Amino acid sequence: MVDFTVAIPTYNGEQRLPAVLERLRSQIIPTDFSWEVIVVDNNSHDRTSQIVTAFQSNFPCPLRYCLELQQGAAYARKRALSEAASELIGFLDDDNLPDSNWVTAAYRFAQAHSRAGAYGSQIQGEFEVAPSPELKPLLPFLALTDRGSQPLRYEPQQKTLPPSAGLVVRKQAWMLSVPAVTTLGGRVEGNMLTGEDLEVLAHIQRSGWEIWYNPEMKITHIIPAWRLEAAYLIPFFRGIGLSRFVTRMAGIQPSQRSLAFVVYLVNDLRKILIHLLKYGWRVQSNLAAACERELIWNSLVSPFYLWKKGYLQKQ
Repeated sequence: MVDFTVAIPTYNGEQRLPAVLERLRSQIIPTDFSWEVIVVDNNSHDRTSQIVTAFQSNFPCPLRYCLELQQGAAYARKRALSEAASELIGFLDDDNLPDSNWVTAAYRFAQAHSRAGAYGSQIQGEFEVAPSPELKPLLPFLALTDRGSQPLRYEPQQKTLPPSAGLVVRKQAWMLSVPAVTTLGGRVEGNMLTGEDLEVLAHIQRSGWEIWYNPEMKITHIIPAWRLEAAYLIPFFRGIGLSRFVTRMAGIQPSQRSLAFVVYLVNDLRKILIHLLKYGWRVQSNLAAACERELIWNSLVSPFYLWKKGYLQKQ
């Protein structure tokens, strides 16, 4: 019986993956603990497979490689779930550097919280270029999470969930709660539509499982300079907004979704009006305001966009 599985979905990660594997190779693990690491190559076109092979000969636990040809983070995570030999799967992105006790802290939290269907890490950013003060409100969207030094339960009414980076999922919770076919697949080339992780977590939480934040699981998220530039951030926030209808409705009981749709529609219109009164249409010189506009506007059009593109026909 494997106690814990670490899954690393990656796409063209040959430059980033070695640092993650080095951190995992240096984990402080109890002597009676059984664990494994699975690298899920999401159809890379670089030397990702060779990097994994090079690490396999000197690794403290089984290190496995599998290829998932269907593009998108959702498919890579589902593949990891089917490959994992453990009931607990801890997901690391290929730019996440876990502290030396991350695996042990993740496993112990599950033992202490039997109703935790999923729980996230404390994530600090390591920036190639320091973000400007105006961008500070946007940083949580880059999977940076610090909710203090004590464990915290995400309550359904708060409409907040942890990111997939550093997330641990209980396989039973996923299998019993998440539909076999989900709506969102994750960002792919030419399409920044995202939110596939929040869709899964919303289903798990709606089914009665608890979602937690565990500050003992510490991760450093490497953020390159280009991720703070308009060319990345504007499409990124557009993608978050366009996925909002799915991530919102997944956590709501079907009988209540019609009312929720109207409430969200009115609230998004209110936010757009407030934004226009504050900034007008002059947001070219304020990147944070431009990102906020993309998020609010595309949240409003999300259900219509998703229907037109055929995403909602999957439900």
